[in-house]
Amino acid sequence: MTNAKSSELMDISTQTILESISEGVITSDTRHRVVYMNRAAERILGIKREEAVGKRCSDVFQTSLCEEECVLLASFTSGEPVTNRSAYLNTLNGDKIPVMISAAPITNDLGDVVGGVETFRDVSILENLRKELTGTVQIGDMVTRNPQMKTILDVLPQMATSPSSVLIQGATGTGKEILARAIHHLSLRHNRPFVAVNCGALPDTLLESELFGYEAGAFTGANKAKPGRFTLAEGGTLFLDEIGEISPSFQVKLLRVLQERTFEPLGSVKTLHSDVRIIVATNKNLMQEVRRGTFRDDLFYRLNVIQIDLPPLRKRKEDIPLLIDHFIKRFNTIQKKNVTGISTEALGVLMAYNFPGNIRELENFIERAFVLCQEGEIAMQHLPCGYLQLITIPVERKDLKSAMREMEKNLIEKAIKRNKTKLEAAEELGLHKSSLFRKMKELGIIT
Repeated sequence: MTNAKSSELMDISTQTILESISEGVITSDTRHRVVYMNRAAERILGIKREEAVGKRCSDVFQTSLCEEECVLLASFTSGEPVTNRSAYLNTLNGDKIPVMISAAPITNDLGDVVGGVETFRDVSILENLRKELTGTVQIGDMVTRNPQMKTILDVLPQMATSPSSVLIQGATGTGKEILARAIHHLSLRHNRPFVAVNCGALPDTLLESELFGYEAGAFTGANKAKPGRFTLAEGGTLFLDEIGEISPSFQVKLLRVLQERTFEPLGSVKTLHSDVRIIVATNKNLMQEVRRGTFRDDLFYRLNVIQIDLPPLRKRKEDIPLLIDHFIKRFNTIQKKNVTGISTEALGVLMAYNFPGNIRELENFIERAFVLCQEGEIAMQHLPCGYLQLITIPVERKDLKSAMREMEKNLIEKAIKRNKTKLEAAEELGLHKSSLFRKMKELGIIT
């Protein structure tokens, strides 16, 4: 980059002003090479300007718009400013920061475009405030406004920093592995491996070699040594899914490892030390399995230091719109589409469905809809016909707020009808009893 071109894009007086503002500023030439960045940009991006100058702006300023909707390119093409585009900024340390971006071309005295300027501001505080006002909590891929789920997510950071074992119980598809990964990400072990094993998919002999590894010659076909998952997860987190499926004999072996923090690979006489955080998950009620005698009580108490019970989706239906929005954003990014949302009719039908497959089933519905919906809103014709036949609630054309109000009223009335008391209905809906009465008053429900 020549001094002449640098001075053409940025004079000293302008630079003095830009150094004093809180918005990040980056200027680039027509080849998208960084010429200048101010102090605020250094702070937000976490990179020194000396390291950034001369690099492509997309290598320095990595946002969710860079691939398909580059605001700088748009301003070059149109010759006009592009203002207040929402995006997420990917920082060098792996954080995602919500930002507002604007861009404008820089021209010389002849009116020729010689570069461009991008300004951006961190709107994390506004984003957090918006979530507070809407009652929404999000950690990683976990998003909710359900009181029971919010209680879990509120204490998740404290759970994560503890070295204790965690037992996650919940029906299939409720997000047990997602929650386990969130705990790992928030823990002091986040820079070490997260290793997941589905215990229900393997017989004892294979599960033992999978977890503990084996030496060459340990059994027929073992031509060379293989490290087990305990070794691969060293210093990190080992997630044992479907822990309720392991046999009583293997429960004894697992208990020994958890108690002594040591194990021997198959065919080895050498004892290895294990430093891993154990998180287990099951779709069974392990306490009931202990009472039945199918699960060892000593192993249960070793695992059940911190217990988390994830509610099924039918008991947190207020999260369905949030989850749909989350999945739409994700599939838009993955599939490079521009699906803008979901129609009132389609949302009403999904709100009326009980989702035996829970969040995983809802995600599959939205992924299927993306196959049929190329742009615009997901509509009724994009949903699985077989499921729609199970739902008889009519959904009229009206604004989203009115539709949501009717669906909420319908859900509460049905919950009250199904349960003997208002308290039981409130528990099914994931509401406090006082919140249920307040909702009933707002919606004009008389029982």
